[in-house]
Amino acid sequence: MKLDSIDHIVLRVSDLDQMLQFYTAVLGCRIERRRDDLGLVHLRAGDAFIDLVSVAGPLGVLGGSGPGKDGHNIDHFCLRVTDFDPEGIRAELISQGVKIGEVASRFGARGESLSIYIRDPEGNGIELR
Repeated sequence: MKLDSIDHIVLRVSDLDQMLQFYTAVLGCRIERRRDDLGLVHLRAGDAFIDLVSVAGPLGVLGGSGPGKDGHNIDHFCLRVTDFDPEGIRAELISQGVKIGEVASRFGARGESLSIYIRDPEGNGIELR
């Protein structure tokens, strides 16, 4: 078996509307499919998906309580950005009120490269590289 790339990640979320706004308006994902009967939205992020599952929906209640101050459902995930421009990305995120970490060289699946850490509205860590 040889892994190629991330197909999708699933985030259990407390406020689906707020998270949809962040992932579509701030990060530029688009809604690929909605399953309101399950409380599930599939977002296209390049060639991968970010799935948002409402903790109040039929799928979400199966996983227990949602993310909160003392615990999150994920530490962080990394999204590869085409033509990564640190200053342009910093400016765009700041203009949208997103707090950002330092731009630094970090090791990832494709070696060392510059990246920026941010958090979504529910505190999930995102690395952009």
